[in-house]
Amino acid sequence: MHEPNQRPEDSLPCTTLDEETLFMVSQTFKALSDTTRIRILHLLSQRECSVNEIAEELSLLQSTVSHQLRFLKNLRLVKFRRAGTTLYYSHDDQHVMDLLSEAIHHACHD
Repeated sequence: MHEPNQRPEDSLPCTTLDEETLFMVSQTFKALSDTTRIRILHLLSQRECSVNEIAEELSLLQSTVSHQLRFLKNLRLVKFRRAGTTLYYSHDDQHVMDLLSEAIHHACHD
């Protein structure tokens, strides 16, 4: 039975939460709890970028961007492709990007 304002497709997909699922959910929210990672993911939601492009666009040190991208890559939230010696990053999890978009929308809502 669903709540009056809840649509059937809005119900949670898992009825029980095992340790692995709990860990992945907490890591996803950890990734989204850092303002630098939010800014990087938001930029990558718009276009593919190299580390240098991200650093320049967001006024960050290249080492900071590389560190954050490594964190996001380990969670499989970003992916990269190589073009010569340059790596170009893009987002790799539409579910998380949707979650980020909803959170931004919620924060901007009156």
